[in-house]
Amino acid sequence: MEQQHNSQESPTKPSEYDPDINQDELIKAQEKQIAEEIKANTAMIGSLDDLSTLEQEYSNDPVYSGKVKTLLPKYCNVRRTRPDGNCFLRGFIFAYLEYCIHHRDELARFKKYLEGSKEELFEMGFPKFTTEDFHDMFMEVVSDLEGSGSVDRVEAVCNDGGTSDYLVVYLRLLISSHLQKNAEFFSFFIEGGRTVEEFCKQEVEPMYRECDHLHIVALTAAVGVGVRVMYLDRGEGSTVASHDFPEDSTPVIHLLYRPGHYDILYNKA
Repeated sequence: MEQQHNSQESPTKPSEYDPDINQDELIKAQEKQIAEEIKANTAMIGSLDDLSTLEQEYSNDPVYSGKVKTLLPKYCNVRRTRPDGNCFLRGFIFAYLEYCIHHRDELARFKKYLEGSKEELFEMGFPKFTTEDFHDMFMEVVSDLEGSGSVDRVEAVCNDGGTSDYLVVYLRLLISSHLQKNAEFFSFFIEGGRTVEEFCKQEVEPMYRECDHLHIVALTAAVGVGVRVMYLDRGEGSTVASHDFPEDSTPVIHLLYRPGHYDILYNKA
């Protein structure tokens, strides 16, 4: 037990810079600790909440609360995702599978697409053994939903760490494949003098890398699923800007973007 005479020392006193400590390693350790805390305390896919909870969250922020109010006539609920860099993909998977259990023709279309996607990935040079594992897990989930599909079942699947991560990885491979197949077009949008392949190896295929505009364009085009993203930020105007992927598509998934994070939105009936 700590002695009484030390009680006046501040336990949070910042330590002085120590040149002998590798600062990069220290930052990585801190990031890992934060990630572990998020993992321990936040579900990959949260419960269905009333959109008013978002309004309450920003009650002291006039810019954000004002913009949230403009969402209320269109949307009724929000489902939060874990902010771990995979939030867009986890949100996409859950929202799409939830849509599919109510639209069986779309589930059948997606299953047919998945069946053929494995060979396309092989043709692009992805390793057969691991790719097959990720693909088989996705097929197993879809087949399971064909027989006993329910929102509770989708929620259970998406909150199972092993299963959810496999689904996320497979979507990352599909994104990478689409970008590389269309490298001539996408190369104009990649910064830093990197090739499309280098971008995919660094920013697409690794877990926990955040998805940006290119990821969403590639995934929605590859899978053939319309997504509407509502951008809640401090941009100009008093309303929330939106963008449909692909353009002119009919969105079946609605996501709320806040800087660095995506959650799932639900339309009013």
